[in-house]
Amino acid sequence: MKFLLAGQPNCGKSTIFNAVAGYRSATANFPGSSVNYIISRALINGRETDIVDLPGMYSLRSSSPEIGVAVDYVLSQDWDLIINVVDASRLERSLELSLQLLELRRPMVIALNMIDEAERHGMEVDAEALSERLGCPVIPTIGRRGRGLKALFRTALRAAHLEEKPSGELHLDREVEDGIARLSELLEGVVEDRETPRRFLAIRILEKDPALESRISEMDERTRAGIAEIIGELEEEHGWPADEVISGSRHALAHRIAHRVVRQRQAKTGWREVVDRILLHPFTGGPVMVGVLAAVFWTVFGVGQRIEAPLVGFFDLLQARLLGGMTPGGLPAALVGGVFMGLAGGITIVLPYLLPFLLALAILEDSGYLPRMAYILDSLMHRIGLHGKSVLPMILGYGCSVPAIMATRILESRRDRRITATLAAFIPCSARTIVIYGLVAAFIGPWWAMGIYVLNIFVIMVIGRVLSSRLEGRSPGLILEIPNLEMPSMKSLVSKTWLNLKEFLIIAWPVLIASSVLLAVLEWAQADHFINELLAPLTVWTLGLPLAVGMTLIFGILRKELTLVMLVQALGSQDLGAVMSTEQMVVFTLFVVFYVPCAATIAAMARELGWKDTGWISALTVFVAIAVSLGARFLFALL
Repeated sequence: MKFLLAGQPNCGKSTIFNAVAGYRSATANFPGSSVNYIISRALINGRETDIVDLPGMYSLRSSSPEIGVAVDYVLSQDWDLIINVVDASRLERSLELSLQLLELRRPMVIALNMIDEAERHGMEVDAEALSERLGCPVIPTIGRRGRGLKALFRTALRAAHLEEKPSGELHLDREVEDGIARLSELLEGVVEDRETPRRFLAIRILEKDPALESRISEMDERTRAGIAEIIGELEEEHGWPADEVISGSRHALAHRIAHRVVRQRQAKTGWREVVDRILLHPFTGGPVMVGVLAAVFWTVFGVGQRIEAPLVGFFDLLQARLLGGMTPGGLPAALVGGVFMGLAGGITIVLPYLLPFLLALAILEDSGYLPRMAYILDSLMHRIGLHGKSVLPMILGYGCSVPAIMATRILESRRDRRITATLAAFIPCSARTIVIYGLVAAFIGPWWAMGIYVLNIFVIMVIGRVLSSRLEGRSPGLILEIPNLEMPSMKSLVSKTWLNLKEFLIIAWPVLIASSVLLAVLEWAQADHFINELLAPLTVWTLGLPLAVGMTLIFGILRKELTLVMLVQALGSQDLGAVMSTEQMVVFTLFVVFYVPCAATIAAMARELGWKDTGWISALTVFVAIAVSLGARFLFALL
């Protein structure tokens, strides 16, 4: 069997999915964190079941790319039951999607999630009364604590096995129902889709769903004229566009249902409200945000530095013993040394900074602070032609550029998606962060590393401003749901950090080891010198870097972590401060931070924007990297 987890953004779908299927979907306490569906197999009462975690959607109308993914899956894929996850603390709004899903007349169970939040808001929801009105099972749950999930999936399994369809009769306004009835009758004999109820199809046509335009154009002239007449009468009677009439009628029905099943009491004022007044205040919000980001920076640097030093000492001794009995300059020594450098580089250079950084990012995500940052930065983003919602993909970019590029789907206009994806390509991801921490912070000082982050933000703002002035269109105002502040659970933080760390261990580390062996073989065959000479006009003449740096920049296109590990191997020393000047370390880091994104990011960008946009964005990154690096060389020359 196949179950769909569907619901509005930030209702807890992915949390429930992870609780049942194991932590496989990256969750975050902000809307739009899921932009693609994820399928996993789970064992429910001894029966294997495929569970699909869909991106959040507010309606079954394909209004944006990530919603289109979810809508398309619901309407075109084969499945047995929908688990509609509803935020109990925002029941009225959540029910609007539920009413649309019920029109499909397919087996459905409602997970009345976040009932603890509803109680904190003074809401007492009668689940039985709601079940009677909707005509389908309603199970109260608290996804992040695992409460009610066994009952939810057992009920879902039974409903799917018995093919229990919703029994409720939910009627919209009289004029709307009249139009639906007339249109359903008109479609009889014209539409032969047995899977889709005619009533549901009639509602989508009245809503002028863009996905149905081609289907309507293929109908005969009499049917098209009848559709236009019914829509015209509905719009003339209400004075609104037909889609707004349907939406308003559905909203009114959701309001009536919520009013009858919810008992409202005095809301409890707790620490969340007090903290929010500080975080979102016009005067305190900005300084607090700067303090939070500075605390993250210094914590990651402090923890990483304390872990790195003893690890480097240990592996230096181990390397001396391992290679001490082998013939220097031989192929076996080169191969063993390459494998050792790849393994040691991952442990001594990457992990000390990557692990605390991923944990800090998980805390910011799960606490709900990221959308508050978007709110605070909205006015600043408007100065570069975007709005605060663009901050969310860009902040994700500090973890990994791939989900950052994919998260641009939450933006309404293609113009904003193109600009934000371009800027996200310049954000120092966790791999670039390792270079900043492991080279500049470790050998020059943390203030130099923070300066690179500040410079990066300045350059991104300039690029954003230029692109906004060049690309046609105007950014819409910010409409963003601010979720509740939460204390992140340790289980969730550990699971999320492991999920992101596992990508490095499974994907990046083998690439790192293989690249290290390849570089060792090239050095043994003296072929690396030829490649470095070819790149000398860029590395030596333009950037003023050592000749051996050329190969490291090529490997960096695969994974940015490789540039630092390969640099240690190419220069033959863990103490990079002894073989590179301060100027060279800064210039090298700046070039790595800004030049071509990794191969996985390029692939994601091509999938989201197309190869044409990917080409000019990649070229722009190289141009900016050279310009910024030359600017740094000029400043060093003046000092």
